[in-house]
Amino acid sequence: MPSAEPSIDAAAIRNRQIGVGLMLLGAILFSCKAIVIKLAYQYEVTSITLLGLRMAFALPLFLLIAWFRRERTATHGPLSRRDFIVIVILGVFGYYAASYTDFLGLQYLSAGMERLILFVYPTMVLLLQRIIFGTPIKPVQWLATGICYAGIALAFSGSDFSVGNYTALGASLVFLSAFLYSFYVIGSGRFAPRLGTVRFTSLALVAASIAVLLHVFFSGNTLFGLEPGLYVYGLVLAVFCTVIPSYMVTEGVRRIGAGDAAILGAIGPVATIVLEYLVLNESLNLVQGIGAGLVIVGVVIIGRNK
Repeated sequence: MPSAEPSIDAAAIRNRQIGVGLMLLGAILFSCKAIVIKLAYQYEVTSITLLGLRMAFALPLFLLIAWFRRERTATHGPLSRRDFIVIVILGVFGYYAASYTDFLGLQYLSAGMERLILFVYPTMVLLLQRIIFGTPIKPVQWLATGICYAGIALAFSGSDFSVGNYTALGASLVFLSAFLYSFYVIGSGRFAPRLGTVRFTSLALVAASIAVLLHVFFSGNTLFGLEPGLYVYGLVLAVFCTVIPSYMVTEGVRRIGAGDAAILGAIGPVATIVLEYLVLNESLNLVQGIGAGLVIVGVVIIGRNK
């Protein structure tokens, strides 16, 4: 009787290939976000208006995905009131506030430097889980964290932080964005396995979208009567830099595991730097490039040891 092992192996290889492809494409699409935002800022639009356009276009898509996946979602555990409140808080602070501070920071930083700072969020996840839950950190992970922050320090070593220069402000805002997003990642790791990835993601991002739209309304800004090009950029941000890569990365992680996914995600900062050069005619110098390399190495080490 012929063995079924070859077909099983072929299916496993195919599954991994799909997962790798989804992770790579998702990471590249995410990396385009900073480039699109920098292009949109040419219209002198406010950060909250641009973020509002992004989430206004993304909100219906999140609702549709939640609706069409409701039967699969129902197979997971029940959603308690406490779960609902915590997920909404994670969506508001871990996604809305993180996105807003990121958009603000991009007014003062290049796309490559912004992506470099955001990419250190795994180190923050490690440190926060150690502080909040007492999760042990391996010596190699401490080393990797040190490498990441040494890379950040090297990348900014030649920057002007004098009074009147906004580099420090931009870096601080993006660093705050990474810090806030770390809470979202920690919450995802604790709630998504029990409640379902689609349910958690959809609820958190719907809450974030509503918070953004309320911010737009109460700040006196408007999403109507803007330049046509801004609506194009807002749609691109929503569909190709938010919704599609969110679910691509989620499915990629499910197929290949979080450790390998973290390694493949390292293509994100590299893609941003390349796109920054091709689209915006900006680039990192040699010292900044070495710093970027150290950050990527540190995050890859953390990903392999999680």
